[in-house]
Amino acid sequence: MMEFPRGFLWGAATAAHQVEGNNSNSDWWEWERTSGLKESSLDACRHYDLYRQDFDLARSLHHNAHRLSVEWARIEPRQGEFDDAEIAHYLDVIAALKERGIRPLVTLHHFTNPIWFSRLGGWNNRESPFYFSRYVEKITAILADKVDYWITINEPLVYTYHAYLLGVWPPQQRSLFAAMRTTGNFARAHIRAYRLIHAIYRKRGLMPPKVSIAKNTQAFIPCRPTLKNTLAVSLRDWWYNFRFIDGLYKEHSLDFIGINYYSPSIVNARRWWPGSIALETCNIDHHQMEKNSLGWYIYPEGLYDLLVRFKKYRLPIIVTENGICTGDDAKRWDYVRGHLGALNRAIAAGADVRGYLYWSLLDNFEWDKGFAPRFGLVDVDYRTFKRTARESAIKYADVCLNNRLI
Repeated sequence: MMEFPRGFLWGAATAAHQVEGNNSNSDWWEWERTSGLKESSLDACRHYDLYRQDFDLARSLHHNAHRLSVEWARIEPRQGEFDDAEIAHYLDVIAALKERGIRPLVTLHHFTNPIWFSRLGGWNNRESPFYFSRYVEKITAILADKVDYWITINEPLVYTYHAYLLGVWPPQQRSLFAAMRTTGNFARAHIRAYRLIHAIYRKRGLMPPKVSIAKNTQAFIPCRPTLKNTLAVSLRDWWYNFRFIDGLYKEHSLDFIGINYYSPSIVNARRWWPGSIALETCNIDHHQMEKNSLGWYIYPEGLYDLLVRFKKYRLPIIVTENGICTGDDAKRWDYVRGHLGALNRAIAAGADVRGYLYWSLLDNFEWDKGFAPRFGLVDVDYRTFKRTARESAIKYADVCLNNRLI
C-alpha cells in the first residue's frame, strides 16, 4: 500500500476550448474553419453549459482539486474591451467548484488566443506580454479572493513547437527565429504576470497566491547507447525539460512547479548534423514498451526520474497533467496506477510533490487530432452529451478518497 502526504491535491484537468464549445472569438475556432481539419470543436463537450453537472461528477469521484482554464477570447473578445457576461460566467464556474469542496487551479492561457491578438502577430509580437498582462490584471482582480493557485501559461514549448517549428497549429509558420522570439515572449509574459498577480494579492491584503506555469516534460531515452545518442539525450533533456524553468527560477517567478508528463522520447541521432542531434527519434518499433492510441510510449519511470531531478529547485511540485488516450479502460487504470506508483516513489526519494491532476476529466476535442482520442476519466457521448464515469474513474476515486494506492 502506498500512502500520500496529508492534504494532497487529487483531481483532474480540463482546458476551455477543448470542452466548452462554441469558442467563436478564438484563433483556433477561426483556424478550424480554414485549415482543412476533418473535425471542428463545435459544441465540444458543452461544458460551458453543463459545468455544474461535470463538477457534480468530479465531487462524486472524490476529487478535491480541479484544473481549468479561463478563455481569454471570451473575456476580451475585442482589444481592450472586456465582456462582463463572460466574466460573470467564470465567476459562477469557480463558485460551483468551491461549493462542491473542489479547489480551483486556474490556467490563464491554454493554447488559444483572441482573434484580434492573433492578427496583431500573436505571441510573436514583442508587445504580446503587455496584451496578456492587461487580461491577467482584469481576471485576477475579479477572482483573487476565490483562487489561490494560478498557472499563467500551459506548455509554452509545445505551443511554440507545433505553431512555429512543425507549423501544424495556428499560425502555421515554420521559422526558427519566430519560435525563439515566441519562447522569449512567453517567458517575459509569465514573469510579468507573476509579479502582477502577487501585487494584486498584496494590495488586497490577501494571502500570497501560488503561481507557476504548466511545463510539459519528457523522458529522453537513447535507442542505442552511442556517443551521438548520449549527447543528444543530454542536450534535449536540458533544453526541453529544464532550460525554460531555469530562466523563470532565476527571476524568482515560481511558487511551485507544474509538470505535465505523458511519455518518453526514444532518441536515435543518426548523424552529427545539429538537426539530427536535436530532433531525430527512433522510427523502428522495436522497444518493449506499450503505447497509447496516438502511438506514444508508456513509461512511468520517466515521471519518477523527472520528479526526483526537479528537487534541485527546492519548490513544491504539482503534476498538472498526466494521462492516456485509449479505448481500453483497463489500460487507462494500469497507466494511472503505474504513474501514481512512480510519483509515490519520487516522494519517498525526497520530491516535494503536492498534487496529481489526471488529464482529462472528460473526453474532449484533442486539438488537430479531433474527437477520436479518448483521454477522459468520464466518457462523453458526442451525440447526446451524456457523461458516464469509466471504471478507471471509480478506481481513481478510491485513491482520492483514501489518499493511498493499494
